[in-house]
Amino acid sequence: MACMAWSSSPRHLGARDRFIGWTAEQRRAHIHLLAYNTRFLILPWARIPCLASHLLGRTARRISEDWQKLYHHPVCLLETFIDPERFRGSCYRAANWIFVGRTIGRGKNDQTKRANRSLKELWVYPWGRFARRFVMAKSSTRRL
Repeated sequence: MACMAWSSSPRHLGARDRFIGWTAEQRRAHIHLLAYNTRFLILPWARIPCLASHLLGRTARRISEDWQKLYHHPVCLLETFIDPERFRGSCYRAANWIFVGRTIGRGKNDQTKRANRSLKELWVYPWGRFARRFVMAKSSTRRL
């Protein structure tokens, strides 16, 4: 019915790091606490209202525990990219994810320092203690 894939987060995402308020040193020390939703697919024949946001919510409640078992540390922030030319991100919005900015279109292996891909929207979902301590306190004083 659906498929999700998760991986470690990209190292350098300016919008995310500004949203959290991390310095480069803090990012290096805590990047392992983030998980990146690399794929989210609902098969076209699955016609269940609110399925996507439901799955995102259930995954958010479960992933840190699973990550802890596999990698021996929790996950405190989930993130994903959305291509606005192809998708609206409605399911992430419905699941209370937060839009934090756009990429600069260079990709992780950029050698040219020039945009060579489409700009993506970056959405995050703060979780647990991390959300309460760092992100929510900062986001309440910011306009997104």
